[in-house]
Amino acid sequence: MLLLIACLLIASIAHAAINENETDASKGISGLPVPRFASLRSNDVNMRTGPGTRYPIEWVFTHQGLPVEITAEYEIWRRVRDPEGAEGWVHKSALSGKRAAIITGVIRDLRGDKDDKALVLAHLEVGSTGQLTSCAKDWCKLKFNGIKGYLRKTDFWGAYPNEVFD
Repeated sequence: MLLLIACLLIASIAHAAINENETDASKGISGLPVPRFASLRSNDVNMRTGPGTRYPIEWVFTHQGLPVEITAEYEIWRRVRDPEGAEGWVHKSALSGKRAAIITGVIRDLRGDKDDKALVLAHLEVGSTGQLTSCAKDWCKLKFNGIKGYLRKTDFWGAYPNEVFD
């Protein structure tokens, strides 16, 4: 019985450490907001089932610059969610603070200004990734293959609906 109580106590402490940021959604152990968006630093990023190398690799990301959402932090590990909703743990060194976006839904028009009637600079295929440079209330400025323009926040994954930044 004492062994069972000790095991339950250890499990609850570990669970609390991993989920400490779920109760305080403002800052993670890094001092940065959780949740937040980031991107993959390289073409070969292991996503694990838990926060450590002893956990099995569940998935290998092969697309540098792919946006991911950091949903929790534990020591040097970050729990991330990819654009398709898959979740797992990656080492913090595999992530970049550079913001990225991925086109969702249908082909999207990258526009020259924050207006649905503005000049179309490029047609962006679903799954195209680009750099996210700033966001206002409804529109964000992005760069895809060197072409800078604007998209509505609803046209891509990689920014929160109410997020504004320069």
